[in-house]
Amino acid sequence: MIEDYTALSNAPNSPDLNGKYLGLISSDFIKVADALKEASYQIKKRGFSDFPIFVTSQRPIEIGQKLIGVGELHENKWNYHASMMEEFVQRKLIAEENMELFVQNFKDIEEFACLFVVDGQFTNFVFIPFPEEGSEIRE
Repeated sequence: MIEDYTALSNAPNSPDLNGKYLGLISSDFIKVADALKEASYQIKKRGFSDFPIFVTSQRPIEIGQKLIGVGELHENKWNYHASMMEEFVQRKLIAEENMELFVQNFKDIEEFACLFVVDGQFTNFVFIPFPEEGSEIRE
């Protein structure tokens, strides 16, 4: 269960998010950003949640619904599952008493994606900005 404030804070500023992860996540995120932004919009528009979370892992994981598998978009290297805060609370990954803190720290879904990165012993929330309009993937 995630109970620590730092786990719910802006992870890019966290010392736990070292250069290795920031580089790996950012370089892969740019490949799938448009799809995640659209999924985030649809999750909110359809009334599922105001707090979409994308579970990001290199191995199969049983949280959320698979959105993008490894190699499905521009040779991405991570799996992306669509989830939401409510599922994280239901699964006790976020303690009920920390929901308010999570909501306070959640960033605008039009500007940021909330990733829950799972890689071995490293698990953390990462709010990563969507690329500016006009940024395109070059293959």
